[in-house]
Amino acid sequence: MKQQLSPSTALLLTVPPLMWAGNAIVGRLVHEMVPPMTLNLVRWVIALLILLPLAGSVLRPSSALWRSWRRFALLGLLGVGLYNSLQYLALQSSTPINVTLVAAGMPVWMMLIGGLFFGATVRRKQMMGAALSIVGVLLVLSRGDVRQLLALQLVSGDLFMIAATIAWSFYSWLLMVPDEPAEIRRNWAAFLVAQVSFGVVWSGLFTTVEWTIGQPHIALSWPLVAAVLFVAVGPALIAFRCWGAGVQRAGPTIAGFFSNLTPLFAALMSSVFLGELPHLYHFAAFGLIVGGIVLSSMR
Repeated sequence: MKQQLSPSTALLLTVPPLMWAGNAIVGRLVHEMVPPMTLNLVRWVIALLILLPLAGSVLRPSSALWRSWRRFALLGLLGVGLYNSLQYLALQSSTPINVTLVAAGMPVWMMLIGGLFFGATVRRKQMMGAALSIVGVLLVLSRGDVRQLLALQLVSGDLFMIAATIAWSFYSWLLMVPDEPAEIRRNWAAFLVAQVSFGVVWSGLFTTVEWTIGQPHIALSWPLVAAVLFVAVGPALIAFRCWGAGVQRAGPTIAGFFSNLTPLFAALMSSVFLGELPHLYHFAAFGLIVGGIVLSSMR
């Protein structure tokens, strides 16, 4: 495949990090209006309802989906259930800037999990890049204060986001091992419906636990409805489609650099919508994380 980065391809690859940053901002804005597990469930139910007219036939009893139901159940758990629920849970106590910067260390987890569980070869430059990225993540976790890091003072939201990135890393590596019917994998809508259907079941279970053991409440309002519609359509559907098309055009290596625009967009949006101005350590951490990713991708 000839890989080129045309202006239209660059636009396709810029839309997802913009949507992902918006997802973090909206999740923070509504964190007192709706419980995190409930938000994730409603989001994906709406997304599934939108997708069903495009590929609802994949759920028929005669579909090839059911021969691989265990795989799609696992993908739905990791990619739809755990990752998104943990991200919204992280936003209960952490800021969008911190959440997206911690998530920017995901390539490090990709490398570690790939080497430990999927037999991927780890090169020296990848290890050096991982070290830089880890320093960047630690800088975020310490809020730029070494004394906090030495005292192991961590915000719970940062820990939830680390868990979310680990879940997404396993999810991404599983996607690299095609083990489902070809007719489903070739159709992006069918492939997503198969995952989201199981993911909605997992999210429903998490929401049931949330409402059973806690005292959650929903402050229903038009802003909340608008927020839920945005996270269901933008980060869940539009970003997924643009990312897939962009990766096909430019390749995963080039596309990977665009994902690190997410913390930058989150910082800009936080200053506009939340009044949470970025600090110097945020920019330093972003530079370290991007530098580590660039170094690890060099041959």
